[in-house]
Amino acid sequence: MDREHFQSRLGFLLVSAGCAVGIGNVWKFPYVTGQNGGGVFVLFYLLFLVLMGVPVLTMELAVGRASRKSAVAGYRALEPAGSRWHLHGWFCVAGCCLLMMYYTTVSGWMLGYFFKFAGGVFDTLEGAAVNGVFDAMRASPGEMTAWMAITVLAGFLVCSFKLQSGLERITKWMMLGLLALIAVLAVHSLTLPGGLEGVKFYLLPDLGRSMDAGIGNVITAAMNQAFFTLSLGIAAMEVFGSYMKRDHTLTSEAVRICSLDTFVALTAGLIIFPACFSFGVEPDAGPSLIFYTLPKVFLGMAGGRLWGALFFLFMSFASFSTVIAVFENLQANAIDNFGWSRKKAAVINCVFILLASMPCVLGNNLWSGVRILGRDVLDFEDFLVSNLLLPLGSLVYLLFCVTKWGWGWDKYLAEANAGKGIKMPRGLKPVFQFVLPVLVLVILIQGLLP
Repeated sequence: MDREHFQSRLGFLLVSAGCAVGIGNVWKFPYVTGQNGGGVFVLFYLLFLVLMGVPVLTMELAVGRASRKSAVAGYRALEPAGSRWHLHGWFCVAGCCLLMMYYTTVSGWMLGYFFKFAGGVFDTLEGAAVNGVFDAMRASPGEMTAWMAITVLAGFLVCSFKLQSGLERITKWMMLGLLALIAVLAVHSLTLPGGLEGVKFYLLPDLGRSMDAGIGNVITAAMNQAFFTLSLGIAAMEVFGSYMKRDHTLTSEAVRICSLDTFVALTAGLIIFPACFSFGVEPDAGPSLIFYTLPKVFLGMAGGRLWGALFFLFMSFASFSTVIAVFENLQANAIDNFGWSRKKAAVINCVFILLASMPCVLGNNLWSGVRILGRDVLDFEDFLVSNLLLPLGSLVYLLFCVTKWGWGWDKYLAEANAGKGIKMPRGLKPVFQFVLPVLVLVILIQGLLP
């Protein structure tokens, strides 16, 4: 059976960027930037994106494009006879499942908030009552299950159609909508009184603030952010390589994907920082910023209901683009490894993810007392994916592509440089063999330390 392929290069770039653009880099990136001295952090982040993000992304895409297969079958097609690299493919599948076991819940929160803002739930609320909306949603197993199930069912519905008519068509429109929304929201934030102070705090390099945060902390935070933003290491990107044509070099495509991902992350900061500064709010961390602080900021604006609804529509697009990209990975693995049809793979995967997502849903309410290694269910699942499977998986891809025991440097380089565009220099081999593995190991060890 012929491998499906993307209809257009734009489709490939938008789907791949959609996989990379997730809730994490939209709400985490601005906050981590502010915490680590603004512009100085951004400069280090961009540096590590070029040093680490682009090379490892080309490797994952190269394995996919050369093999025309998803994780397990891709390794099998390229590994030396008698070796066991393909076992990592099963860890990639497990990683994609684990990621979706909590990501679908968070994606459901975004969707729920869009409908709440659009429906006027917040119109008469202020102060603690605004916080109460999120607390009430998390405390309700029924509502949490409903939003999660809508996300899962919609995701697998899209993936049940052929690649071009399902994933590519829907993601293309969704990503274009996301880019239009983010531009409108950023322009609006920049016109708020006092908003420019937020931009200065966010983007102007301030060595004093970086020194306060500790320059070592700033560098490691930038390295972490550059690495995690692309979701490398669980074959989430490899499957899109397997659908690619060989017209362009993988370095060119990796640079474009990284640029789009970074543009969205940077622009998210241009929405959040000016708005927070304009209303005298400290840009706080994590979920509290999105669900407690920003709704109050929107309610203080003229037309707050509209701006709040648009923001959470943008967040829904950002999260859903990742959901359907990872679902496509699960689809491709089921088709490649078990010979299932696309429809059968969609039904079985859908039922599995619906059931597997329930512990995270219940971990917010009925099972809120459950702790694993001191973490609640969502945090524990996120810890396994972010701190263990992503860095460890990236290390495996690296070693597979640069050592003689794996696919090997020459074969990787030939695949990466096929087509027109930026070529990966042959002289970088020592950097890939010795420097990059050490940097990934640093991230891995750092993430596992308490």
